[in-house]
Amino acid sequence: MKQSEIKNLSVTELQEKLSQSKKAYADLKMAHAISPIENPLQIRSARRVVARIATELTKRELQ
Repeated sequence: MKQSEIKNLSVTELQEKLSQSKKAYADLKMAHAISPIENPLQIRSARRVVARIATELTKRELQ
């Protein structure tokens, strides 16, 4: 998910996306711990999506 897409979402949509992204990230980490996944770079991109969404939420809270 790109930053421009994140900026267009509302706060409630961001919170939903954050919870979904965190779950997807946790699932990827668990799957990789059990048996190596085909593309481990998915873990990095999932972590970065979580960080982008959390950053946008924090930015909106401070405004």
